[in-house]
Amino acid sequence: METSQSIDPCTRDASSAPPSCPDTACDLVTVPTRQGLEAVDILRRGVGDAVGPVLHDGGGDTLGFLVPPGTAAAWDMPGSTCTETDRRGLRPSPLSPVEGSDWLLPPGDADLATDPAVLRAALGEAARLIEVADNCR
Repeated sequence: METSQSIDPCTRDASSAPPSCPDTACDLVTVPTRQGLEAVDILRRGVGDAVGPVLHDGGGDTLGFLVPPGTAAAWDMPGSTCTETDRRGLRPSPLSPVEGSDWLLPPGDADLATDPAVLRAALGEAARLIEVADNCR
């Protein structure tokens, strides 16, 4: 059960366009690979453009979800971090933006970012699925 609450700077209704990373650059939510892969599966089973570009590190330890700038200011999901790129970093590009990483889901033509509220819900569901699976062993 999640007890923390956040004010999400990027909430939107289902009829609006998916969030994007403008010219300023995206923030990056980093999670352990296992939870991130579960979340990607959950997001891809959803409707619409639920998941934006996703990076994986060369060591296979983490996944990074591109989210709209400003997300880091309100991000508080346990087990993850959100890094503010402060206009220095991640811009959706087919080339890997960080040495030693590569795209799990590369940016598409629209350069969409993952909606932080949708990502938060998927990460929570992924954590619960992993806990259940681990307790069944």
